Amino acid sequence: MQDIQIHSAFDAGNITVLSVDGASARLAIRPDHDSAFYQWFHFRVSGAGGRTLTLKITGLNGSAYPGGWTNYRAAVSHDRDYWGRADTTWDAGEDNGTLTITHTPDGDFAWVAYFAPYSMERHHDLIGQTAALPGVTYRCLGTTLDGQPIDCLTLGDGTYQVWLQARQHPGETMAQWWMEGAIDALTDPANPHGRHLRQHCRFHIVPNANPDGSARGHLRTNAAGVNLNREWHDPTPERSPEVLAIRNAMDETGVDFCMDVHGDEAIAAVFMAGFDGIPDLRAGQAEGYADYIETLRRRTPDFQTELGYPVAGPGKANLTMATNQIAQRYGAVAMTLEMPFKDHDPLPCPDQGWSAERSAQLGRDCMAALCEWLRARG
Repeated sequence: MQDIQIHSAFDAGNITVLSVDGASARLAIRPDHDSAFYQWFHFRVSGAGGRTLTLKITGLNGSAYPGGWTNYRAAVSHDRDYWGRADTTWDAGEDNGTLTITHTPDGDFAWVAYFAPYSMERHHDLIGQTAALPGVTYRCLGTTLDGQPIDCLTLGDGTYQVWLQARQHPGETMAQWWMEGAIDALTDPANPHGRHLRQHCRFHIVPNANPDGSARGHLRTNAAGVNLNREWHDPTPERSPEVLAIRNAMDETGVDFCMDVHGDEAIAAVFMAGFDGIPDLRAGQAEGYADYIETLRRRTPDFQTELGYPVAGPGKANLTMATNQIAQRYGAVAMTLEMPFKDHDPLPCPDQGWSAERSAQLGRDCMAALCEWLRARG
C-alpha cells in the first residue's frame, strides 16, 4: 500500500521525518531556533485510509524535559476541533528515547500534537472579536523580532490593576485556551463574577506573550532562542522585546494582582507557584497569595495544592522570572499557574486528558475565584 505522508510546514508545525514505511514512520522534533530546547511537536498525517498508524518520535532523551514522557499520551484530532488522546508508550532505551504513538484514524487524516494547538489565526480572531466588544480597548505594546504585534486587551472601570499574561513559553498552548475562558468570563454581560470584576478592577490582558515562538513551533523560546521567563530582571530590545514591552506597560499602570499562565511537562496536575524568597516582601503579600490559592482550591476540583514546585528559601527567589520580578517590583500578589500536558490526575479524563476545554473552564474558575477573593478583602 501507499506510504503515509507527514507534513508540518504550517502555523506552529514541528516535526522532522526520518523515514516512512507504509503506515509507520520514524520522526524527530526540531529544536527551537538557536536553542537546545525541544519537546513541542505538531504535524499532519495523510494517506492513513483508516489504517493503524505507528509513529515513533526518536531522540527524546535529549529533550527539554525527558521526565515528561512517562505516562504521557499524544493529542490527536481528525478535524482540528476535537482533540482526544492516542495510545502512547515511552521507551528511554529505544533510539535514544522513543515515544511510540499508535492510532487508527476514522478517515484519511490525523493531526498529532504535544497538546491541542492554539493557532496564530485563532489568536487574531480572539483579539479582533474581543476588542470589538463594549468596554474593551486594544493596545499594541510593541513589536517582536519577527515583526509581530504584542497584543494587549484592556477592560474594566476599577482602580485595582490586574495583569493576565500567557504563553511566554509558546508550546504551552493550554495557557491561551485558559485565556479564552478568562476573557469569556470577563466580557459576558450575564456573568456576575465578570460584572463585579469589571466594576472594581482594570484588567490588562496579554493572551500571547510570545507570538514569534508560537508561529515557529517552538517549545520555550522566542525568535532569538531566548527563554522569556528568564528575562524579567533586565530585558533588552535585542533579546527580549516582548518582556521589555510588557514590563514597561506594567511600570505605567502598576500591578496589584498578576497571573502568569503556563503548562508543565512532568507534573500531572494543575498547581500554582508563588513568589517565595523575594527580598522585599510587603505586608499582606504572602497572605494574599495563600488566600487566593485556597479560594481556587475550594471552587474547583481541577486545582490542587499537594503537588508543585519546591519553595525558594528567604532571599533565594530568581528575579529573572516574571512572577518573582512582578511581586518584587510592584508589591503585587503574583503567581504562576501551571496546567499539565498529561492529565489532572486528581480528576482524570480518559478520553482527552487535560484539554483545551478544561483549560478554558479553569480560566472562568480563576476569574470567579478572583471575584470571591477581592470581595473577601473588602
